[in-house]
Amino acid sequence: MHPLELFRYCPKCGSPRFGENNFKSKKCADCGFIYYFNASAAVAAFITDKDGQLLVAKRAHEPAKGMLDLPGGFVDLQETGEEALKREIMEETGLLIDRLQYLFSLPNIYTYSGFDVHVLDLFYRCEIEDLSGLRAADDVAELFFIPVKEICPELFGLRSIRKAVEIFVI
Repeated sequence: MHPLELFRYCPKCGSPRFGENNFKSKKCADCGFIYYFNASAAVAAFITDKDGQLLVAKRAHEPAKGMLDLPGGFVDLQETGEEALKREIMEETGLLIDRLQYLFSLPNIYTYSGFDVHVLDLFYRCEIEDLSGLRAADDVAELFFIPVKEICPELFGLRSIRKAVEIFVI
């Protein structure tokens, strides 16, 4: 099912005459408003220690509870990708990012409460000088480092994260 099928009423005027305009939009027959369904944004971090090991998280909640993940999360309204990454890393790990570098992006579908959220995941390489405050928090059950050569991408629960890890370890 296309996500737009769940939108039955115009978000501007409330009219039930809210129908398909094209594959990515719906149009209100009463007020003319066109709603485009766009992706949400999320961020994820590749953080390595001085020995070149990658910091990974074990997911505490669904989707993919108990599977591996990279620290990160959704971008809030009025927040840049870089601000979101710094906030999410602090929330999930207790760490402050010293330097970050944008690497690439991948599309994803994140199922939340039975609803498929289309997401554009932004991946960054992060440098953190002081790892002494490392602690699992927020929606992370556990944090640990894995030597990059020992990483098994299939152990990562979300499709885009798995693909990003494959790209990173090559």
